[in-house]
Amino acid sequence: MKLDNALETQASAGPPNSLWRNALRHLLKKRSAVTGLLMLGTLILIAIFAPFIATYDPTKILDDAKRNTPPCIHLLGCPADQTEHYFGIDGNSRDFFSRVVFGSRLSLQIGFVCVTFAIVVGTLLGAVSGYVGGWLDNLIMRMMDVLLAFPSLLLAIAIVAVLGPGLINTLLAISIVSIPQYARIVRSSVLSVKELDFVTADRALGASPSHILFRHILPNAMPPLIVQGTLGIATAILDAAALSFLGLGAQPPTPEWGLMLGEERNNLFNAPHLLFIPGIAIVITVLGFNLLGDGLRDALDPRLNI
Repeated sequence: MKLDNALETQASAGPPNSLWRNALRHLLKKRSAVTGLLMLGTLILIAIFAPFIATYDPTKILDDAKRNTPPCIHLLGCPADQTEHYFGIDGNSRDFFSRVVFGSRLSLQIGFVCVTFAIVVGTLLGAVSGYVGGWLDNLIMRMMDVLLAFPSLLLAIAIVAVLGPGLINTLLAISIVSIPQYARIVRSSVLSVKELDFVTADRALGASPSHILFRHILPNAMPPLIVQGTLGIATAILDAAALSFLGLGAQPPTPEWGLMLGEERNNLFNAPHLLFIPGIAIVITVLGFNLLGDGLRDALDPRLNI
């Protein structure tokens, strides 16, 4: 009778909360994480609807526009006979608002592409290294140590300098320097899980190594990978902006925030808005991912959610 009542109570309570459901609940309780979500949600919407938000073609040179013109909004007192440009005109007679809007799309693409590539390659290397062990583990980890011995931005600059400037080479360079972080995370997860009882039992039942690795071991590495990936997107966007600022990343007339800063760096005193606006856009984007990443780290840590 008591057993039946317990079963009925459990059935009425619904399915047990999973790790991800609990993590989402704890994430939404953190103001900083919610702030990061709102910031990134707004940025993603701007990137998706960039063609409808932008008022001009971001690469088009406006013949009737004066260079380095300050922002002009009619509702805020701009002369009615002057063409409206929300962020003004840059040093090449292009609408700066449209370039900033389309820059959000490119920056998000850079972040997600670089992190996705780094996670895929890093996961494969870390999984093989941790599960196989021996000389192969030593070889892969020493390669990762060599990459980690250099500051990531300097190593990315060196790679782009060898491959040549351009957006594709920038994506490849940032992805390469990010791989060791994810490889180490996956390797540590594999080492901590592969000798547990349920893995040993599965191995005794004749399960293949690939089945054990991908069905039982790698899922345990997902929470730290998600956290590191969220923070890695911010780092990738920042590194891409730095490379573009140096002339090694995106090339003109591509609307990229770092490139905008590099093109307008000589206008700091006569048109400071041309540097402040893309700089603020980079800060908001990086801050949003960092806030979300910190919130995910706390939400996915079971020790903090007892």
